[in-house]
Amino acid sequence: MKRNDIRNVAVIAHVDHGKTTLVDQMLRQSGLFRSEELDKLVGGQHGLIMDSNDQERERGITILAKNCGIRIGDVKVNLIDTPGHADFGGEVERILRMADGAFLLVDAAEGPLPQTRFVLRKAFAVGLNPIVIINKIDRPDARIPEVLSLIFDLFIEVGATDEQADFPVIYASGRRGVATTDLAVEPKDLRPLFDAILTHVPPPYVDETAPLQMQVMALQYSEFLGKIAIGRVFAGAIKKNMKVSVVRQADGSNFPDTVVQVLEFDRLGRREVDEIRAGDVCAVVGIDDAEIGDTICEPDRPRALPPLTIDEPTLDMLFKVNDSPFVSKEGKPLTSRELRDRLDRELQHNIALRVAPGERESEFIVSGRGLLHLGVLLETMRREGSELAVGKPRVIIKEVDGRKQEPYEHLVVEVPNDHHNSVMRLVLERQGEFQRMESHRGTTQVEFYIPARSLIGLRTKMLTATQGTAIMHHNFLEYRPLKGGALGRATGVYISKNTAKVTAYSVDGLAGTLFVAPGEDVYEGQVVGEHGRDKDMVVNVTDPKPLTNMRASGSDSKAAVKPPARFSMEMALEYIEDDELVEVTPKAIRMRKLYLKEANRKKFDRQKV
Repeated sequence: MKRNDIRNVAVIAHVDHGKTTLVDQMLRQSGLFRSEELDKLVGGQHGLIMDSNDQERERGITILAKNCGIRIGDVKVNLIDTPGHADFGGEVERILRMADGAFLLVDAAEGPLPQTRFVLRKAFAVGLNPIVIINKIDRPDARIPEVLSLIFDLFIEVGATDEQADFPVIYASGRRGVATTDLAVEPKDLRPLFDAILTHVPPPYVDETAPLQMQVMALQYSEFLGKIAIGRVFAGAIKKNMKVSVVRQADGSNFPDTVVQVLEFDRLGRREVDEIRAGDVCAVVGIDDAEIGDTICEPDRPRALPPLTIDEPTLDMLFKVNDSPFVSKEGKPLTSRELRDRLDRELQHNIALRVAPGERESEFIVSGRGLLHLGVLLETMRREGSELAVGKPRVIIKEVDGRKQEPYEHLVVEVPNDHHNSVMRLVLERQGEFQRMESHRGTTQVEFYIPARSLIGLRTKMLTATQGTAIMHHNFLEYRPLKGGALGRATGVYISKNTAKVTAYSVDGLAGTLFVAPGEDVYEGQVVGEHGRDKDMVVNVTDPKPLTNMRASGSDSKAAVKPPARFSMEMALEYIEDDELVEVTPKAIRMRKLYLKEANRKKFDRQKV
């Protein structure tokens, strides 16, 4: 039967195409909230309501998929806001299984980009027919007819059926909160968007008389309620205090448990109900051993739903216990057991992540979908007050039919016309393969296929070469035969000889770029700067100024020290080499050598030879 009182809609898009802004405006115009109520949630009128995570608001991206429930007349709509960045594609892949329809947002000026292709493929894979929203129609450089044509080409390219290629189109401005189905009609509000949900998103087809089947799509944790399993009820109904059997996705085994609470999504929160029927999305409390992909069934009929398929990681990184001389001064150092427990907790809800033991007990190899994916985890641990050290990111090499293969990415760079030569030079010298170029109103969009390892460190160099104007987007393409030629840092670094405070006198004569300022504490083996030669140099940056009897004006020189270069965590991870680590603490990001003492570094170099 059809449940005409329910619609489940996912909102998918490339990063920064206005997806979360549009969802915010839908909440504001739904009639369920007072304006002051929403403003209070974000501390101001222009905050993003659905981006509730601190890092999401700081970075301006959606990291975690989120649910909210609104009503259009008598119809309940479960709106699901999904991440737009390729590194968090694991969230998109499983969340789309909860939806019956999707809004695909595309920027009216930028058009379809790599992540647009990725999310569209995932939508088609689960049988969704997306509604296309061309967003930001009020941009001065909007090219709506051309973008619409590019979207149609993309649908055909990714294998759309005739029905999917005949997609409805809505023209919108998420920031202004207006939409229209006809550009000749002046948009006034988002009513066309609400109408499209009722008209084009199919109601769920369910069998309420069948035995219970609910698949867990996400996990959350509450200090008061414990583990909360979020998912969709595909058949039957789940009730409060109900005895259930949970079928593991991993091995097909099952175990008994009891549902303590059933929560439905209501507006921006959840409220307790007695039961949730098939076709709806809900949260369940009490099943503490549930994992993502598991199926909750009736005790005497444990039937698993099809497993969730998640793309494999493409990047791994060494996580290890912090052993620097400054350990425990700025945070809580994690022991190897605490680090393992913290990574195990992350695995429960971050299913695109993989963790394996390293060579030593204090080390772990953590694999993810990209540098941002792992960087967000590190930043989260740092904000929890933890200290740890991490190594250089490495792409995961596979062996197929006896040949080594590496991941390739589809790279799109947007840059002002006068800088596109710099982009071409940088990417081509990193083994990128030019695909196409397109210019539009002073901006050039260049597309490449490039090895994933060549992207490490490229963003910083790209911003430097284009005076901060380049915008990079990339998405996993495929595995291809491994190309020769290792990419490394072209310049050497200064390494601190002592553990003390930096003095202006000692760094005054150092050529190049410093990473530390006078008065900062440094330790032996810390990377404190960069110079123009190709070998690392050990320097003394802590020498105090010798006392002399020179008192005459002009006889005593004064040190003039340039401001140091500061690195974000992602920049530091891109910068370091194989024999270096990034020390992560709540107060600082430091780069250091793996072996702090010079004698140990020389011994290690001899062993490599």
